[in-house]
Amino acid sequence: MNIEAFFKLSYGLYIIATKNKDKLNAYIANTAFQVTAQPPQIAISCSKDNYTCGMIQSSKIFSISVLNQEAKSETIGLFGYKSGRDINKFENISYTTATTGAPIVKEDSIAWFDCRVNNMIDVGSHIVFIATIEDSDLLENKPPLTYAHYHEVKKGLAPKNAPTYIDEKVLNQSKSESTTKKYKCLACGYIYDPDLGDEENGIPPGTEFEGLPEDWLCPTCGSTKDMFDPI
Repeated sequence: MNIEAFFKLSYGLYIIATKNKDKLNAYIANTAFQVTAQPPQIAISCSKDNYTCGMIQSSKIFSISVLNQEAKSETIGLFGYKSGRDINKFENISYTTATTGAPIVKEDSIAWFDCRVNNMIDVGSHIVFIATIEDSDLLENKPPLTYAHYHEVKKGLAPKNAPTYIDEKVLNQSKSESTTKKYKCLACGYIYDPDLGDEENGIPPGTEFEGLPEDWLCPTCGSTKDMFDPI
């Protein structure tokens, strides 16, 4: 089986947010898709280990914010690589609400959907939530952030609870070995490869990790250089 074939499936990247009683939480998802037009319904796949999953099961509401291609690494790091069990992700995040009352994140987003769950399907490790779209809006006419762009340009990896998560050891088995010393982000798993650099953030290929500016941040989650270990 060629693991990299899975990367050719098309996905977007979204912030899925919900409210249960007085608690707000959200996570980064790459699985959200329209299932019907009349009535307009959308589905998401959420890991049972994800704190947001139990909240959606209880409240039966959620919002989807479609991230734009220039979404900040800090936004992805906050919602994608930190747990609502440990922090309040909305402490410094502005949001709005619509019909259901679920929080809607507009920052770094180009569109949003306000959804009410009408069906839940247990698929083993994940719950597929099918919901009616109560409201939606287009914020900006910019390109959406796709999983392909996130993986190939931003060099990001799927969070462990994502439906598309592939163990890094398995992935590395399908790639040829390189003698270049790489560095791994301990927060999100992003790997800095000097042969590739970080051109999106002005770091040309051939730049050793030691030569990176001291204020350089992980392009995936926004962690500082001291969060990287050599591999």
